[in-house]
Amino acid sequence: MNPTPKRFPNNFIWGSATSSYQIEGAWNEDGRGLSIWDTFCRQPGTVYHGANGDVAADHYHRWREDIALMASLGLKAYRFSVAWPRILPEGTGRVNAAGLDFYDRLVDGLLEQGIDPYLTLYHWDLPQILEDRGGWPDRKIVDAFVEYSTVVARRLGDRVKHWITHNEPICTSLLGYFWGIHAPGIQNPTSALAAAYHVILSHGAAVQALRSVLPADDQVGITINLTPAYPATDTTEDREAARRYDAYMNRLFLDPVLLGSYPPEVLDLFTMLGLTVSPDDLKTMSTPIDFLGINYYTRSVLRNDPSVMFLHADQVNPVGNEYSQMWEIYPQGLYDLLTRVWRDYGPAQPHLRLLMTENGICVPDDVDYDHRVRDERRIRYLEGHIGQIWQAIQAGVPMDGYFHWSLLDNFEWSYGYRMRFGMVFTDFDTQERIIKDSGHWYADVIKRNGLA
Repeated sequence: MNPTPKRFPNNFIWGSATSSYQIEGAWNEDGRGLSIWDTFCRQPGTVYHGANGDVAADHYHRWREDIALMASLGLKAYRFSVAWPRILPEGTGRVNAAGLDFYDRLVDGLLEQGIDPYLTLYHWDLPQILEDRGGWPDRKIVDAFVEYSTVVARRLGDRVKHWITHNEPICTSLLGYFWGIHAPGIQNPTSALAAAYHVILSHGAAVQALRSVLPADDQVGITINLTPAYPATDTTEDREAARRYDAYMNRLFLDPVLLGSYPPEVLDLFTMLGLTVSPDDLKTMSTPIDFLGINYYTRSVLRNDPSVMFLHADQVNPVGNEYSQMWEIYPQGLYDLLTRVWRDYGPAQPHLRLLMTENGICVPDDVDYDHRVRDERRIRYLEGHIGQIWQAIQAGVPMDGYFHWSLLDNFEWSYGYRMRFGMVFTDFDTQERIIKDSGHWYADVIKRNGLA
């Protein structure tokens, strides 16, 4: 007996996603300023094999070809980010017309193909000059981000209807300033928590600024990477470990945006590190949004471990489960996450819509003898996770769309070019693009608006 087809709502959005530093290249062309990733990549030992995004997928020069690829796949939407250093090379002040012109052309090209642009304002490529002045731990960054957001909105707001302030604040703050494995490569817990605070404060301030300049029907939101936390055992200690992880990794960003508050564990951490939380700031942070973007890749299984700083928890890799090159593959976690978000935050945000703004897998893809990329594991991954989204919709979760990460194989941050997430294979020597089997499969999903 054939399974019942899983059809999605008629207006469901099928898209794919990228980010500026990971694909654009052209790092020193047309007036672009330096970003923190330009600097970070040039520090020995920071990136696998010393790679950088100087050329990446050369999207800056090949955007027309890439839009044609999107159209051939039948994408309804494309999520991309704007490079702050292309727009304001000194971080604030002087506007670089050539930078705005590039995104003008990109947006017009997307619309000509019937592809809806979803614009992310910040996907980690902070102008280096602003980092030199204090970066995200410094409160002055909030005004700088508002200025930058306003410049972009005034130029593109007549055509771009969906705006995302930040992508994955956890990576900006904790990976950049606590663990130091992302730019700017700092390891300081006080700086990390201050950065987390200012990212969300800048989000709220930018939402207010965007609403003042954008047409009334434009939609504004934020994208947060969420990792559901499960205890390794049913002991009280491990359940508490999972709860702490959820507070520090998920609720640190969800609660101020959607509830206007912080979890008690986070407030205790602020106090411990000598940082203050302002009620006025919380009001700004919780400025109403139209949609919440959710990025999901895997879950975390936690056991109690007092030796781990602040978290007092350690991640466990369950034995016998399937893993990608980076993480455990756990589709059920996506259903658990979506239903939890709507259960915990929906009552306070009844008009909020949810978007899957990133979901994907890295596997060691290669081109076969017949010039084909047979990535069956990616197809299985996508089928499993899209199926969980369908289940969540049946359970009443207001999901508006799904964006596969990523359109193209690209520069994968500290992993360099080792990890391939794309549904389109990129030959980084020749810049040839080849649609993988997963891309053809995804095109069929879009065409039938669901799973067979």
